[in-house]
Amino acid sequence: MTVDHTQSTAPWGPPTTPIGVPADAGLALGFKAPRPKHPTLPLAAGLGALVVLTLSLLISKYVLDLIVDFDWPVAVYVLLLAVIGYGPSIAWWWFASGRWGSGHRINDVGARPQWSDIGWGPLIWTATVLVQMFIGAIVLGFDIPLSNNTDDIGGLSANRTYAVAIVVTAVIAAPVVEEFVFRGLVMRSLLSKLPAFAAIVLQGFLFGVAHIDPVRGIGNTGLAFILSGVGISLGTGAYLLRRIGPTVVAHAIFNGVVMVLLLTGIRDRLLEDNSNLIENGASFAEEVAVVDQPHVAEPHGRCDAHGTRPPVNDLESLDLGQRPSVENGDVLTLG
Repeated sequence: MTVDHTQSTAPWGPPTTPIGVPADAGLALGFKAPRPKHPTLPLAAGLGALVVLTLSLLISKYVLDLIVDFDWPVAVYVLLLAVIGYGPSIAWWWFASGRWGSGHRINDVGARPQWSDIGWGPLIWTATVLVQMFIGAIVLGFDIPLSNNTDDIGGLSANRTYAVAIVVTAVIAAPVVEEFVFRGLVMRSLLSKLPAFAAIVLQGFLFGVAHIDPVRGIGNTGLAFILSGVGISLGTGAYLLRRIGPTVVAHAIFNGVVMVLLLTGIRDRLLEDNSNLIENGASFAEEVAVVDQPHVAEPHGRCDAHGTRPPVNDLESLDLGQRPSVENGDVLTLG
């Protein structure tokens, strides 16, 4: 029997580079492997997500006009508008992942949960609050118009069903859907065409603009500035970690803290204390907080047989300072 000595055999040991150095020598010496590139999606996926979210929020306001006279409990309006305002975005994510993604819909937007999200979320929230305060100080310092229409929201805490509904919407629905849209679909689509810095800033700006409400008029200017900063902070966290689980947690904490301040009346007590400080000639720093969710407003003096005040959309007839509402991107000033 003859043996073909010309046939090469695989060498023993780890794979080597062309110069004979083991391929994993760098890792053995303590060098980290290069970070993988951030996953991307086609631009159409992000543009479609923006269009769907914008139209669905506008439609939710139109539907509110049609059903407001039914005098349903306020909680029904809150949940109904959440479904109309956010449901289409969930449908678009499902379609876009199947059309342009890998088919693994959770992974395509970086939403696979990890236990570390519980730790990263509060850190990103803290950074976001600092960014919010910094931009808020600039807005207030340069006297940029900023709407404030949550002065009377504390009185709604007496309606427990309403409180539960609005907290569920603000702390669960809004963070999940908006992170899927802006940090999942939009930012990943922008990263396919733009450098990381430009993509992060642009998605943050779009996040701020998406919360503009024509009813607020020029007050949208300061609101857009502040929410753009919030979006950029969340986008930075999502980019660095390559996923949105931590930003969903951070977004939920962000909205949850504001809702607690509103519904427990802490905000009103803080404002009252600040008023006393002003009367005594003391100075205090102002902090701007926002809440993201569909448009819901409570009218003046309208109660049904259950003592519930249904929302209305006839906001043009009310002075901005009289609107006891919690809307998509509402602003309040805290001491």
